[in-house]
Amino acid sequence: MMGMYILIILAFGLSLWAQFRVKGTFNKWSDVPNENGLTGYDAARHMLDRNGLHDVPIEPVPGALSDHYDPMQRVVRLSEPVYYEKSISAVAVACHEVGHAIQHKEHYPMLALRHRIFPIVNFASGIAPFLLIAGFLFSYTNLIGLGIIFFSATVAFQLITLPVEFNASNRAREIMVSEGFIRSDEERGIAKVLNAAALTYVAAALVSLLELIRLIGVFNSRD
Repeated sequence: MMGMYILIILAFGLSLWAQFRVKGTFNKWSDVPNENGLTGYDAARHMLDRNGLHDVPIEPVPGALSDHYDPMQRVVRLSEPVYYEKSISAVAVACHEVGHAIQHKEHYPMLALRHRIFPIVNFASGIAPFLLIAGFLFSYTNLIGLGIIFFSATVAFQLITLPVEFNASNRAREIMVSEGFIRSDEERGIAKVLNAAALTYVAAALVSLLELIRLIGVFNSRD
C-alpha cells in the first residue's frame, strides 16, 4: 500500500509539472510570431472554412488557456491571447480546438462516446466524493463501493479524453502543414505546444487511475 501512495504522489507531481510546462511552453512560443502573420482567429477561421464548417463561429473569451470547442453550441471559443495574437502558440491552440469541431462533424467515435457519457460523469463526479467520505466515516462498505463505481465513471471519461485530444492535435498539425498555415521550420514549435498540452491530460488521467486502484485496494482489504 505504501508503494501505491508513492506512485500517487509521483503522479500528482507529474500533474503539477505538466501544468507548469504547458504554461511555460505556451508563453515561450507566444513570443515567436508565425511567418504568415496569422492570428489564432485567422488560422481557426481558415481551417473551419476549408473543412466545410462555415457556420461554426469563433468567439473570444477571457482568461488564459481557456480555449475550448463547445459541441452543444457548436462554437469554437478562444482565449483572448490566442484569438488576437499572431504567434506560434496562438495558431497551435486555435487549430487544435478546430480539430475538435472537425471530429464533431465527422462523428469521431471517441468524441461521440465522450459526449454521450458526459451527463452521467458530471453527476458521478459530483456525488462520488460524498459517498466515499460518508462510507469511510461511518464504515459503511456499500457506500464505499458505490462511491468507487461513480469515481470509475470519472476515470473512464478521462481515459476516453486522451485519444480525443491526441487525435485533435494530429488533425491540426496535418491540416496546418498541408494548407500552408505554418512553414516547415515552425513545426517544431507547434509540436512542442501541442505535446505540452497533451501531457496535462495524460498526467490527470494517471493520477485518477492510480487513485481508483488505491480505493479498490482499500475496499478489498475491508472485506
